[in-house]
Amino acid sequence: MPVKLSRSVPLVAAFLAAAALQSGEAFAGSALRPLAGYWLGSGIISMKNGTHERIRCRGSYAISDAGDALNQSLLCASDSYKFNVRSNVSETADGILRGSWAETTRNANGQLVGRVGGSRIVANVQGVGFTAAISIVTRGRTQSVSITPTGGTDVVGVTVSMRKQ
Repeated sequence: MPVKLSRSVPLVAAFLAAAALQSGEAFAGSALRPLAGYWLGSGIISMKNGTHERIRCRGSYAISDAGDALNQSLLCASDSYKFNVRSNVSETADGILRGSWAETTRNANGQLVGRVGGSRIVANVQGVGFTAAISIVTRGRTQSVSITPTGGTDVVGVTVSMRKQ
């Protein structure tokens, strides 16, 4: 059964915003600087009705000269739908992360707030009628992303692994 696009857009946007925060190396100084460039990955979306679907993602990341801000363009697609999300994220000196995202094909958007701690990022993503908790762990040049929606979607979880190209 295909996922209802209008209800799943914020969930994928949450993943994309989370991926925008992930560093491919240990967190030292700016967690955003190592993201510059291109990333590829795949994972699984788990639905309330018990079905699972594979998703593939590719992203492009531009980092500010100071290393404290990121502009991201990320496209994810499964067999039944695709999403094009743009994110803007900033990191403060004390490891607080703030940003916004917009899913350009469905006119969905929202905010992201999180914190960097060691090799882990924990964040909350919010949009109209949607919230999700995000956990991201770094191991070398890979990202492990876990998203747990708390409202506004037929999705119960997402796990994705990305690799810097």
